[in-house]
Amino acid sequence: MDIESRLKETVIDAVHEIFGQRPDEKSIQIQKTRKDFDGDFTLVVFPLLRISKKPPDQTAEELGEYLKDKVDQIYGYNVIKGFLNLSIDKSFWISYLNSVVQNDNFGFIKNKENPKTILIEYSSPNTNKPLHLGHIRNNLLGYSVAKIIESQGDKVYKVNLVNDRGIHICKSMLAWQKWGNEVTPEKAEKKGDHLVGDFYVKFDQEYKKEIVKLKSSGSTEQDAAKNAPLMLEAQEMLRKWEARDPEVISLWTEMNKWVLDGFDITYKNLGVSFDKVYLESETYKLGKELVLKGLEENIFIKKDDGSVWADLTEDGLDQKILLRSDGTSVYMTQDLGTAHQRFTDYNADEAIYVVGNEQNYHFQILKIILGKLGFSWSEHLQHLSYGMVELPEGKMKSREGKVVDADDLLEEMTSTAEEMSLELGKLDGYGENERKQIIETIGLGALKYFMLKVDPKKTMTFDPKESIDFNGNTGPFIQYTYARIQSLIGKAKDKDIKFSGDLNESTKVSDKELLLIKFIYKYPEVLQEAAKDHSPAQVANYIYDLAKEFNQFYHDHHVLSETDESIFKLRIYLSRQVGNIIKSGMSLLGIQVPERM
Repeated sequence: MDIESRLKETVIDAVHEIFGQRPDEKSIQIQKTRKDFDGDFTLVVFPLLRISKKPPDQTAEELGEYLKDKVDQIYGYNVIKGFLNLSIDKSFWISYLNSVVQNDNFGFIKNKENPKTILIEYSSPNTNKPLHLGHIRNNLLGYSVAKIIESQGDKVYKVNLVNDRGIHICKSMLAWQKWGNEVTPEKAEKKGDHLVGDFYVKFDQEYKKEIVKLKSSGSTEQDAAKNAPLMLEAQEMLRKWEARDPEVISLWTEMNKWVLDGFDITYKNLGVSFDKVYLESETYKLGKELVLKGLEENIFIKKDDGSVWADLTEDGLDQKILLRSDGTSVYMTQDLGTAHQRFTDYNADEAIYVVGNEQNYHFQILKIILGKLGFSWSEHLQHLSYGMVELPEGKMKSREGKVVDADDLLEEMTSTAEEMSLELGKLDGYGENERKQIIETIGLGALKYFMLKVDPKKTMTFDPKESIDFNGNTGPFIQYTYARIQSLIGKAKDKDIKFSGDLNESTKVSDKELLLIKFIYKYPEVLQEAAKDHSPAQVANYIYDLAKEFNQFYHDHHVLSETDESIFKLRIYLSRQVGNIIKSGMSLLGIQVPERM
């Protein structure tokens, strides 16, 4: 039983014995004591006043005396405005370190009773352009959230929905037909997703020229955008695609393969993966079937032009189109089909969509429409809404080609890591292969940590050079701390430390060492909260705080030169456990840590 559970049980007994009534377990609130106050755990007394019929401070004093008498680990307490702060004996913390140092899965929940099956959808790229900086945040968030939830014992399936159909795809295809001259990725010596993205940009450039020309002939901006020949041709191509026109389907199949092959390379370099990839081209028909069935059952309405809509005015929203007048589907239609298909495939308890906050309204509507169609599981859809990634100079625009390409960024991170590592002398004495591997580990780790340390809900600005600082709240700082710990443990091997939980509980322990053990104690709770909140930032910032505290401990305390055997052993145990947590926590962020730097 952990100390908090023991305290809760004893408080229940105390209230019953002192005040004559057994309290509801939910009324017993035990928290970590805030940094500004003395103590380790705090009992909130206010919910118990209706039983004690006494003032808060008197109630707390009587409970404090009882707990100090009954719980050996409590050596003192203090009362501040109705809060009972309890101080735990140092021997308990040494005993705790003893118990966890042998646990290779510390913080993780294994063999959980009644684990949930959870789907996490992330990435969701369009096959008309390469992945960019925004996709990187999406992929890293989705992959890390999946690993964190999985660490807490639930079954997680990572899924990707590739947007491989629609007007945007037809724009790239049409531009390739008009200006491509039969070029292929092999001929262009370019990744397929980059090649197709070039034609998406080309379409936009030529389309804008047509709009300018139509406006000069007297058309309004709106009419020019609607009636530009290129746009009309792209819309006709989409109709042909849905009619399975052989020529259009053949080109679409070829160009999609170019893009998907390119994506696979980027995913591999980024270190993310999926258990299943869904294609909208395979799920949109199911969505249309659901919409037509809803129309038959008067859940939806058909307008005079033949388009089908969901009337959500009674839900405080507006009307949402589900099928265009020409019968083609929209994003909402295919999302309905994909959601149904996935819950059928996995019989999931929950589904989490990792999608930017510009789609908040979309997912609000998706949930409501699925509910109207009678799917009870719609209540278990969650939108992990995250903020956009901006550059120091502003937002990105993919139609105009003003984006930070994911592949270019990964290459730049490696290059920057090498430059800064060489400048600081971090790579001295390494062979070529090891140096290359360390540089890639630092570069990719810096990128991932910088992206994930920010609360997902917040918009963030990404600066590559700032992310590869070996000081401060960065990936390289944490990686370097881990490497320092491994060096320390390696040098201590001749002392024959077994890490078998044989620390002497009466060992003299300093405040800084005690603080580190208490940081270690927090790790399981951090993982639980991060899994509940779907927030890798909580793990990232905890690891940074732990690494920072370790470096202060290392600066203030002798380790290898300590002559007292019990103190030496305690410090090595501490160092090893901190290193294990850094490695464990960073792995949940998808980040590797080098054994030496």
